[in-house]
Amino acid sequence: MVSQVRKRRVYPFTAIVGQAEMKLALLLNVIDPRIGGVMIMGDRGTGKSTTIRALADLLPEIDVVAGDPYNSSPTDPDLQSVEVRNRAEAGEALPVEPRQVPMVDLPLGATEDRLCGTIDIEKALSEGIRAFEPGLLAKANRGLLYVDEVNLLDDHLVDVLLDSAASGWNTVEREGISVRHPARFVLIGSGNPEEGELRPQLLDRFGMSVEVRTVRNAEQRVQVVEQRSSFDSDPDAYLQQVEAAQQQLQSQVVAAQQRLSKVQLDPDLRLKISEVCGQLNVDGLRGDIVTNRAARALAAYEQRLEVSDEDVARVVACCLRHRLRKDPLEAVDSGERVIKMFCQVFSRPVPKDLSEFELALCASSV
Repeated sequence: MVSQVRKRRVYPFTAIVGQAEMKLALLLNVIDPRIGGVMIMGDRGTGKSTTIRALADLLPEIDVVAGDPYNSSPTDPDLQSVEVRNRAEAGEALPVEPRQVPMVDLPLGATEDRLCGTIDIEKALSEGIRAFEPGLLAKANRGLLYVDEVNLLDDHLVDVLLDSAASGWNTVEREGISVRHPARFVLIGSGNPEEGELRPQLLDRFGMSVEVRTVRNAEQRVQVVEQRSSFDSDPDAYLQQVEAAQQQLQSQVVAAQQRLSKVQLDPDLRLKISEVCGQLNVDGLRGDIVTNRAARALAAYEQRLEVSDEDVARVVACCLRHRLRKDPLEAVDSGERVIKMFCQVFSRPVPKDLSEFELALCASSV
């Protein structure tokens, strides 16, 4: 991993100052991709893109079938393309190669063909060969798909993106020819509320929603500027300084992924989580499911096998704030209503400063 980092010169994840809520949400989605991705809303220049690229670079390499354009897993049939699965069922020994976890940017001007892939109809008709040119969804399989300014993305691309993210598969049909391939990825979107609102259907599909704010503390701002200047002037030396921290965090994430299936969530906690969702009039059951998964992922991340009330407290606002029926004057609920309801259901005193309470909870984990 170290040589890859130095070669690509990606700013390290462990060196990012502040933004604890965003970093925690991203790590939890890597530990359990079934959480459903992260929507990051906030000011320009707050490190959203830098953090996401740093996360992809932090992750260990994955084993893929050599030469496969879909990053197919050599062992998991659910993460294999049709071609690879047929080869495996035929008893063929699949060649394996390590590959960096893919991190794909979806540009706002992308076409549907660029996103989904295209079928060469002329070649199919003239030569009888099903020629498929994979798109960005194929490249993002088993990785991260990042959409900057997602609130400005065309609606028809949003629909395609959400369908693939929900099903884990991408299907392209044209002129009677159909191609289907796995498309399982962690969907990460970012945007500035001042530039337009997101459709409620889009917001609800993201597992977690976080807010990032510009750092106001003068000492922290100086720290950010100095660290970035040090990295830009000598990336290799800077990366060597944080190498131990990067390795430790990577090991912690890998261990959490392996521990996740053993983490238990008490039925009484499940009941209280659903009571919070019900009292907040959250539509559907996605909020309940995501909160359960995020709490389990947090317990696994902190090397525990049982979810506590504190785990729920740390993730509940991120999982529910964007699912509330919001005030017309607010872009996304700040999370205060969620925290108040959590405290009521869990019989806790309501903190005086709700925003500081939420940030403190996240900071305790990152």
